[in-house]
Amino acid sequence: MNAPIKIFPQIILPTLFFGVAQTALATGFRLPDQDAFATARGEAFVATADNAAAIYYNPAGLTQLPGHHLRAGLYGLYLGTTYRPAAGGSYDNQNQLHAVPQFFYTFGPETLPLAFGLGVYSPFGLSSKWPQDSGFRTVATEGSLTYMTANPVVAWKVLPTLSIAGGVMASYCEMELEQGLTPIPNNDLFRFRGHDTDVGFNLGLRWELHPKLVLGVTYRSESTMNLEGHSTTVVNTPVPPVFPAAFALQQGASARFPFPQEAVVGLSYRPTPSWNIEFNADWTDWSRLKSVTLNQSILPAQTLAFDWQSSFYFEWGATRYLGNGWAVSAGYIYNQNSVPDEHYSPLVFDMDRHFLSVGAGFKGRRFTCDAAYQFGYGPARTVSGSVPSAWGQTTDGRYDFMSHALFLMLGWKF
Repeated sequence: MNAPIKIFPQIILPTLFFGVAQTALATGFRLPDQDAFATARGEAFVATADNAAAIYYNPAGLTQLPGHHLRAGLYGLYLGTTYRPAAGGSYDNQNQLHAVPQFFYTFGPETLPLAFGLGVYSPFGLSSKWPQDSGFRTVATEGSLTYMTANPVVAWKVLPTLSIAGGVMASYCEMELEQGLTPIPNNDLFRFRGHDTDVGFNLGLRWELHPKLVLGVTYRSESTMNLEGHSTTVVNTPVPPVFPAAFALQQGASARFPFPQEAVVGLSYRPTPSWNIEFNADWTDWSRLKSVTLNQSILPAQTLAFDWQSSFYFEWGATRYLGNGWAVSAGYIYNQNSVPDEHYSPLVFDMDRHFLSVGAGFKGRRFTCDAAYQFGYGPARTVSGSVPSAWGQTTDGRYDFMSHALFLMLGWKF
């Protein structure tokens, strides 16, 4: 058993980090969709911010909501990604269905220029799994990320046309990542599991520049998860000379993963009371990821450098208010990629992507309901020059992306 353990730092850990870090920190694992009405508008909602989900999109919007408001929903997502290596064949991501819940509550006292809120949502998450014979088994095969945030906020109406807000984001993160040690399917694995909590903050501003024009700005701080857990190494069948014997090893492990700060600026234009048109520029600071270090209780620590890039969502949305509480919306998003070919991971689905959405909603005296459909498409990305694993496997090839999502949100005012 001692012989194979001695070579782990050179063979196992470098390949692990190419899969692990990119799994947790990529545009593909950010979830900006936290409200059906906002999603129907292409997430262009930071200046509008007129329901309880403003806790996430722009908490300054809560001063528009007197009384008590409850809002809860479910974002159901189908992710279809296909990998076509240069050698031929095709492979599909096996974790295609996801469901993400949200909950928001706000209270606006009628006698005070203040509003309060609490949101529970998942700003990052999802999972990926590729077949064992996909061709990059020693780079990355499977990853899952659970990231939940509880977000109490306070908003203050400073002037009749100006509101500001701030809140605390208490987050819990749990991550599981897996890859093969050799190219032999189902013969061996390296798995890391870890979890941590962190506290950050969010800020918001909403300013009515003109009765028809509103500026919205929001900021969500970075977080850093010092994931504590364990790693598991298993070899079922000897693979000489690297693994001369079958064995299993579990040890304590930890890894430090930074999650990005985000800033969004938007303008809402209402040419008439029946129309609301908005544009948002949504920036995500993926450049925080400079290096990732895995510490284990037996094996030496390993650190690898990365070259990540910040990226934008450009979001356009429009709503037509039909009267009697009914409205229809449509939106478009252009999403820039963040990961260069050199460090590309199939667990990320990172590429320039386009999203189209439509939706309808009803707002009654107490009850509200919104539904949205979203279609995502990524023009095929061809990756070349990715760093090979110790076994010479790379993520080079063509990646195609397509997604479908349904979103339902229910609300109650009292």
